[in-house]
This record gives sequence, structure tokens and C-alpha cells, in this order.
Amino acid sequence: MPKSHRETHKLDSSGWLRAAVLGANDGIVSTASLILGVAASGAEHSNILIAGFAGLAAGAMSMASGEYVSVSSQKDTELAAINQERREIAENFASEQKELAMIYVRRGLDRELANEVAEKLMRHNSLEAHARDELGITEMTSARPLQAAMASAGSFAVGAALPLAVVMLAPRPYLVSSIVCGALFLLAVLGGWAAHVGGAKIFPAVIRVVFWSALALAITYGVGTVTGHTTS
Repeated sequence: MPKSHRETHKLDSSGWLRAAVLGANDGIVSTASLILGVAASGAEHSNILIAGFAGLAAGAMSMASGEYVSVSSQKDTELAAINQERREIAENFASEQKELAMIYVRRGLDRELANEVAEKLMRHNSLEAHARDELGITEMTSARPLQAAMASAGSFAVGAALPLAVVMLAPRPYLVSSIVCGALFLLAVLGGWAAHVGGAKIFPAVIRVVFWSALALAITYGVGTVTGHTTS
């Protein structure tokens, strides 16, 4: 008897992977850029560290609040759609059952089987059936604002802590080069890992993240240098 198996796809992890990578990437790029800009202005090592820790805290809270507001709006939209569906089922049960059956017909079932499936699902849990098959809302895909906010803040903080560690370990004369090399190396590793987990090609992902991150670092360094010369 052949063994049963469960198919797994890289797409299954795309949601959490995107959020984690986005947060960590933002943490590395924004904090490294901030530190690099402050260092380029000629600031003392202690002031560079203060700016870096302030950037970590501000960035993490910004990510958390932005994600919470965004996902809360999505949650409100989902709840409004579910409440509307609940009213429609209560007002016209038969019509909603026909609507559900037509969804299954469009997905490939013959009309008789679609009617039978719709009838059984409506008897079992009519609102759940419509939420899942008409609205595309399930327990696993429903918005969770607090969870999203904590995940974004956490991943940002982890990413931001990496360039800060470089600042604490690198001597002042080599601080700028250490930040640039360290940040780009970490971003390359992060981009390659994300591509590997997601099943995408690693090299294009690494080149993409390194190019845009290097551009951000270069612009911030330029701003810091100009500001330092202007205020000195």
C-alpha cells in the first residue's frame, strides 16, 4: 500500500517570510544608513551609538504602529464583510445557498454535486462556508493586528541590532568601512536566505538587495558629509 504524503510548497511560507525579511531588511538598512550619516558628519563614537539606539527604538515603534494600523483596517474590512454576509444569510438563506453552489460550479463541479456540497456546508456552518469560499477569509488568513505589529517590531529590532554591534566592535578609524561592509554582507546573506527559503533564484535576489542598499548607504553618507562640512 503506497504511503500517503503531504505536499509542501515554498508558497506556504511566503506570508511570514515576506514580513520577517521586510522588517529585518528595514532594520539593517535604516539603522546602518543613520549610523553612517552620523559618522560621516564627524560625530563622536558615543553620539553615533546614541543615534543608532534611538534609530532602533524609533524604527521598531514605527514599524509596529504602522503595521497595527494597516492590519487593523484590514480586520475591520473583514468583519464588515462577514457581518454583511451574516445578514444576507439570515434574510435569504435559500438564495445564499444557490450563490454558494454557483461558486462551486465555476470551480469545476457539476451542478448537482455543487448543490449537494452547498447544502451540506450551509447546514454545517453557513457563515463559515461563505466566509471561506465567497470572501476568501479563513482562520489562518484572517488579519491579526497585534501579532503583525509585534512581528514587525521584533524583526526590525533584530536587523537594527546587527549594525549596532558592528559600531560597538569596530575601531573609530575603520568605522565607516566596517558599517558598509558589515551591512552589505548581512543584507546579502538575508536576501540569499529569503530567496532560498522562498524557492527563488539566489543570485538575482542578492544583487537586487545589495544594489539598493548600497545606494541608500551612499546617499546617507553624502548627506552626513555635507552636513558635517556645513556645520563645522
